[in-house]
Amino acid sequence: MAILKAGGAYVPLDPAYPSARLRQVLEDAAPRLLLCDAAGRAALGPEALADLTVVDLETAIPAWADAPSSDPDPQALGLTARHLAYVIYTSGSTGTPKGVMVEHAQIVRLFEATRSWYDFNERDVWCLFHSFSFDFSVWELWGALHCGGRLVLVPRHIARSAPDFYTLVCKSSVTVLNQTPSAFKALIEAERESGVRNQLRYVIFGGEALEPSSLKPWFERHFEHAPRLINMYGITETTVHVTYRPLNKSDTSSSCGPIGERIPDLQIYLLDQFDAPVPFGAVGELYIGGAGVARGYLNRPELTAERFLPDPFCGAAGGRMYRTGDLGRYLPDGNLEFLGRNDEQVKIRGFRIEPGEIAARLGEHAWVREAVVVARQDRAG
Repeated sequence: MAILKAGGAYVPLDPAYPSARLRQVLEDAAPRLLLCDAAGRAALGPEALADLTVVDLETAIPAWADAPSSDPDPQALGLTARHLAYVIYTSGSTGTPKGVMVEHAQIVRLFEATRSWYDFNERDVWCLFHSFSFDFSVWELWGALHCGGRLVLVPRHIARSAPDFYTLVCKSSVTVLNQTPSAFKALIEAERESGVRNQLRYVIFGGEALEPSSLKPWFERHFEHAPRLINMYGITETTVHVTYRPLNKSDTSSSCGPIGERIPDLQIYLLDQFDAPVPFGAVGELYIGGAGVARGYLNRPELTAERFLPDPFCGAAGGRMYRTGDLGRYLPDGNLEFLGRNDEQVKIRGFRIEPGEIAARLGEHAWVREAVVVARQDRAG
């Protein structure tokens, strides 16, 4: 919050991530200032900190103890909604992570454009369940504060234990829960074993493809609308969420994963290999246009030009669309169905992973001539 109020953009560095990856991000982002604590220092190492201006959040408190508690004046600082808010890094197929640049306006419009679907209010309690280096955290963190609600910060060891996390959800009276489907699958079992009632109003899925059949045990013990289960498809490059689909018990008998309708201020195009719209019901690649499309990739103009394209369908000068690499089709009822990727990229527990990035790193070893990386699920989850 301090970074944004001062007019800066934040680049989250989770100390739980591999140190080599953190140093890659740090080198690419080249921040003016690094805010860290002891865990952050240890994760980065002294060499990475040598040429940076570092503020230690645990030892530097006296430096701002007498500073005014009022907010800076955005107009006096020359800030606008088009200023950069954050850069979140995702996996890259060449072995180098790429930073997605998102502006203030793109975050705020996410909550304004979805307001008619949700009645979030100041009585709601949210969880910051996901790593703040993962873009699902943008929805959790700023969603809670935007509606005046309360945000519960979930320690990593509790987030990794479904029984402990369910206990926290109940004790903290959480009403809005955001989950990847794989994490929620474990929570369903934890709730069954606990027997304690929760106060959830919404469970919102994102980050990876949903298999509706996995929700059967939940619907067997709950009414369809208490709490309301929502599936939201999205991408970091289009500001977290793109579509909205309320889920019903009948969905659990379907083999497809409907992702619903678009957020009103976005456009979705299904295009073929010639960038032409496919017929209704045919499979095409998803291109996303509209107000949520990010500024582009930091320090990657060629990749930005390749993925963030002029929008020939919007009818307005300067319109852009993002080429997702995801495949989909429209179902007879008008809902979109997600059908996977047109490349090797996979999602595991919500994290985008490029097998090519791992193969590139393996290929750097003197003893490795060629490397092939696949995601294999030996058992459910």
